[in-house]
Amino acid sequence: MAIRKRKDNRKRKPFDFRKKPIKPWTLMWLIKILCRIMLIGRKPKWTYVGNKPKGPCLILSNHASFSDFFMLFTSFKTFNMNYVMTIDASYDFTPFLVRLIGGITKRKFATDLVLMKNLKYTVDKLHDSVVIYPEARYSLDGTTSYIPEAIGKLAKFLNVPVYTLKLSGNHVCDPQWNKYKANLPLEAVITETVSQEELKTISASEIYNRILTNLTYDDWAWLKGKGNILTCETRAKNLNKILYQCPHCKAKHKMVGEGTTLTCTACGKKWEEGENGVLTAHDGVTEFSHIPDWFKWQRENVRKEVLAGTYYFEAEVDVMTLPDGIKYVPQGKGKLVQTPKGTTVTVNLYGEDKTFNYSGTQLESVHVEYDYKEEGDWLDFSIPDDSVWVSPDVKDCVTMLSLATEEIRDLAKKAIKS
Repeated sequence: MAIRKRKDNRKRKPFDFRKKPIKPWTLMWLIKILCRIMLIGRKPKWTYVGNKPKGPCLILSNHASFSDFFMLFTSFKTFNMNYVMTIDASYDFTPFLVRLIGGITKRKFATDLVLMKNLKYTVDKLHDSVVIYPEARYSLDGTTSYIPEAIGKLAKFLNVPVYTLKLSGNHVCDPQWNKYKANLPLEAVITETVSQEELKTISASEIYNRILTNLTYDDWAWLKGKGNILTCETRAKNLNKILYQCPHCKAKHKMVGEGTTLTCTACGKKWEEGENGVLTAHDGVTEFSHIPDWFKWQRENVRKEVLAGTYYFEAEVDVMTLPDGIKYVPQGKGKLVQTPKGTTVTVNLYGEDKTFNYSGTQLESVHVEYDYKEEGDWLDFSIPDDSVWVSPDVKDCVTMLSLATEEIRDLAKKAIKS
């Protein structure tokens, strides 16, 4: 499906986030039925730890694919749930429908006081549970992404029990860099992480640590441990989107994933992805058999460059904006520069030259879309009243930019503490 775009770059009225959430009412019954149908043949399994929710609660889930929603709505018996959705999700389903089914829209990785008010309104006035994906994006490598510490403070603010929903099988069955949709089993562990009574006695930091512990996962280890198999003959297609650096010759952006094979075009080394998700070199040493270990190694390399002050990225980018959640607005070309000091996006928006500077403390992470609507890889930056989407002209760079953003953030936070 191609991206729906405006015919001109005239500025549109931005999305109104101040609208109060509404109860999904009878549509929730329809959603639950549809989710049950979508899980037919998937052998879903639910494990409950602690008490099941009896009233409004805060539900926190890991996030890896669209199948997350099927498991969410079949894991909790509470009738009405409202859930935080990003503005690009509103674009996919239309803002009207998203609100009708309980959606609370926001922009990614942006401080949002209106959202806090809407969440509080949901639990106090609507008496509904609220659902948040604290990673704020699909997992890139099938393991836990960054979860902000502020989630502990949010739990205290909402003052309702906290439940975590840890899903397994959702990444390996439908990774965002490939989207092959394997028909694998799905599992959910639903844990009462903080009770109503505990909210009064434990700190926000302790709440955060419990949430982080309960949402820590590794989908590739789960796949291997359960003995499940990926029969898809294109399971390594686009694996280069996340494994962009060769561990043999250290070349970046030279990897190619096709069929079941990942190849470095710089040195010629190849790795085979088995049906259990394990990588094996065709010849010589297998540097990383576990995909998340390769991914972690890349992060460590980026961290070293950031700490040494040598990290630098610059590229021309295609630009579009999403002010209203209805259609994207094309904005021509721009430039993206990233250094250990932060990220700079230079664009021409609606006929005006703009430069947006994000220091390490201003940008906790960045949203990545692989081959978005079959129109390339994109990054999403939030600005007041708009979302700026950029697609760099460098092959397989968005994963590195995401890793660098988080390492620059960590460096900036350490500098403040010291």
